[in-house]
Amino acid sequence: MQMIFLKKTKIPQILFSVLVLSSCGQNKKTDTVTTNTVEDTLPKMKPLGAEPKVSQAYKNSVVGRINHFYNKNWPNNNMNGSFLVAKNGQILFERYNGFANKNEGTKITPETPVQIASVSKVLTATAVLKLVNAGKIDLDQKVNTILKTFPYEECTIRMLLSHRTGMRNYAYFTDRDKSIWDRHNQLTNKDILDILATKDIGLESRTGTRFSYCNTNYAMLALIIEKITGLSYKNAMSEMIFKPLGMKNTYVFDDDKDRKKIVPSYKGNGVEIGFDYLDNVYGDKNVFSTARDLLKFDRARQSPDFLKPELLKQVYTGYSNERKGTKNYGLGIRMINWETGQNFYFHNGWWHGNTSSYITLMNEGVTIIALSNKMTRNTYAVRKLAPIFGDYPFNFKDEE
Repeated sequence: MQMIFLKKTKIPQILFSVLVLSSCGQNKKTDTVTTNTVEDTLPKMKPLGAEPKVSQAYKNSVVGRINHFYNKNWPNNNMNGSFLVAKNGQILFERYNGFANKNEGTKITPETPVQIASVSKVLTATAVLKLVNAGKIDLDQKVNTILKTFPYEECTIRMLLSHRTGMRNYAYFTDRDKSIWDRHNQLTNKDILDILATKDIGLESRTGTRFSYCNTNYAMLALIIEKITGLSYKNAMSEMIFKPLGMKNTYVFDDDKDRKKIVPSYKGNGVEIGFDYLDNVYGDKNVFSTARDLLKFDRARQSPDFLKPELLKQVYTGYSNERKGTKNYGLGIRMINWETGQNFYFHNGWWHGNTSSYITLMNEGVTIIALSNKMTRNTYAVRKLAPIFGDYPFNFKDEE
């Protein structure tokens, strides 16, 4: 039978078939070698690199004043957290004290990651801005072109970043009505989107008409990051920001995996604060980090490669000044804009007993970070350090 088949088959056809199959095999092999993974195509943060060295004379001129503030604000080292001041990425002053975990007797160290609460928004916004910068999404793109079930048609990515969507806070519309959400179940970002799509929650104000700080905006931005990158928010943040910058003690909290190992938070009287049904939502909160890691992050945001100049300008433009005043909000950053032309950029955070403050004095190259896992408003007082470094005309008597 084989002889008969060979006689009926033309030899050139056999040779041609062999060549084609061989060629296909080579192409397949080549494709395997050159195919990029998702991680290879992600826009990633880059470290700023070497900065001008801070002189000893400069350090001597400011450290005493920083130390005086520290002792006045947290007498007897009662902060229970992390405090760092740096210039040009070089640490001028840092302190770590108090318990990471009272039951276990572990102390807070430079390597202890704590919940940075709403300072997480700056990191979420940074990932979104990197995707915009890479042309993967557009600032004025409608949210429902990415999240198909998102119900508010006029809402854009820029509005999410600048809190101008008019959406209600998920913590409030899931709080009491069991027909909307049963608080015995852990709420997720996807659950929030599903509720918005099916429960007729309604808007607090018409989309695009006014500023209203709202955690729901950043929960949606986290879903957009996932949709565009094809990765979980946790992995996308790691690949785009944490790993490239060497933020080795920074991660996104996973309620299923991390609950038993994280640094807990405490009330002012030292009583531990437990978890609740909102602890699985990320993007608006749930990044755990250290002061030193956040310093790396801040300096990377000063890199010429961070964003294209036109996009960077929009980040530090205020979007929330319907009524005349100094307080404003950009794209993932709070700001104070004085009539003198001076600007102060920062973000604070609070979740359970965790309080956080991130300040970047860009003209002076100064970074100020305070993180605490024991409830205190003193964390936010670190803005009082700004006048040490530049012309920041605060009237602190108004804040007493």
